[in-house]
Amino acid sequence: MPWLGASQETDDSPASDYDGGVSDRLHRQLAFILEADKLKAIERRTPLVDNSRQENSAEHSWHLALAAVTLIEYAPEGTDLLHALQLVTVHDLVEVDAGDTFAYDAAQHESKEARELAAAERIFGLLPPDVGARLRGWWSEFEAMQTPSARFANALDRLQPLLLNMHSGGGSWRSHRIARSQVVHRMSPIQLWMPAVWPFVLDTIDRACAAGLIVEE
Repeated sequence: MPWLGASQETDDSPASDYDGGVSDRLHRQLAFILEADKLKAIERRTPLVDNSRQENSAEHSWHLALAAVTLIEYAPEGTDLLHALQLVTVHDLVEVDAGDTFAYDAAQHESKEARELAAAERIFGLLPPDVGARLRGWWSEFEAMQTPSARFANALDRLQPLLLNMHSGGGSWRSHRIARSQVVHRMSPIQLWMPAVWPFVLDTIDRACAAGLIVEE
């Protein structure tokens, strides 16, 4: 279906240009969905629980959505579950262009904002302007962490890798010799916005240190 190529210019093209009379608006929406499929190829540093391979960013986003539905009772007051699901669905789409930035790679984080802003411009720009602005707004909201739903989404984004690393034999903690203080700092949004879960997080970190999965300072 070459007429659905994401790179094709469609802004002023009439509906009759497309097979089956597909409108420009629908063409752009479908092209965006096809472009988002590339997220399945973006490898993260966190392994699956069975340690058979690394998870990809699309799997990570799905896992956060499931976590949001499951753990909504621990969310900050004012959290809207549907909106939290919207945020976790779009939060990593920029990685199609920018790649996954490893949480503990300080050098890579120096260029993260610029890479992801450029990616957001292109990827959300594939959509009709109203839809693109809405989804890009959700991405920006997630990054800003200023609303209850965004804070819940970000806390889940920290909790999910903790669970996978712990239950895969250390995962990225072990392979990169991550220290306890680094993990505690990375998990701090959970302490702030899902405080009922924080004792579990500290216990998990302590057990990981005792098992040699995290470097104890």
